[in-house]
Amino acid sequence: MAENRKQTTIGVISDTHGLLRPEAIDHLKGSDLIIHAGDIGNPIILETLRSIAQTFAVRGNVDYGRWVQKLPDKEVVEVSNKFIYVIHQLEALDLDPVGEFDAVIFGHSHEPERRQKEGVLYFNPGSAGPRRFKLPVTIGKITITLNGLESEIIHLIS
Repeated sequence: MAENRKQTTIGVISDTHGLLRPEAIDHLKGSDLIIHAGDIGNPIILETLRSIAQTFAVRGNVDYGRWVQKLPDKEVVEVSNKFIYVIHQLEALDLDPVGEFDAVIFGHSHEPERRQKEGVLYFNPGSAGPRRFKLPVTIGKITITLNGLESEIIHLIS
């Protein structure tokens, strides 16, 4: 008899810069877990995300104040036997994730990106906060299935 496993949904958000849009909240509802890849901007954002699902967050380069002292600059998240490395700036990645991690989640550039390299998913959900230049306003979703990781970028504002 085949084992009936539930898929795990990870909501991924970054670069809110103090603005958590209602559209982002709507898309994050139903997530089993939320990861914020930094530049949060306001501790209330983390409180709101934690009211939706268990939330992991890293400090971004513009996150300052006492509330930020509790946030790591990098985080390892284990979920459904997958290992995810979370960092704000991909350029600060100080290890080779191949063979160790299934995904690297990052932010900072405000540009959504998802690519596979040597079996590792590199995923930037883009910026969910104030629009920067002509870049879209986006979040992401990663679904852990029996076949591995599936990812998508969700456009809140094009």
